[in-house]
Amino acid sequence: MSHIVAIDSAPDFAPRRDTAAPERLIEGSPSFQTWELDTALAEAAQWGKVRTGVWEATPGTTISIKGDTFEFCHILSGRVEIIEEGGDTFAFGAGDSFVMKPGFVGKWKTIETVRKIYVIAS
Repeated sequence: MSHIVAIDSAPDFAPRRDTAAPERLIEGSPSFQTWELDTALAEAAQWGKVRTGVWEATPGTTISIKGDTFEFCHILSGRVEIIEEGGDTFAFGAGDSFVMKPGFVGKWKTIETVRKIYVIAS
């Protein structure tokens, strides 16, 4: 087993398709596609799993709650605004990277269909 996983930003296999959960939907009717590329156990780092993949969303606004989850995002295309509850608004587009730390609560607003690479530790 290799300890290197290449991240293909345009996977050639069918994605998992989802829509926003009704209790999380604020505006629009966003749909999501997820291509999970890798899952690894991470007990040594005190995380249960680390998941890596590509995610895409169409325009709309949803509630984002990270709970105990840590997420790194790198935007490949599109534009989003992330509004932290009681805090600042952040705008991200192609080429931008950011981290959403455990405890984050806010709104994820997809302005233009967005595609991102993600690494989630939970």
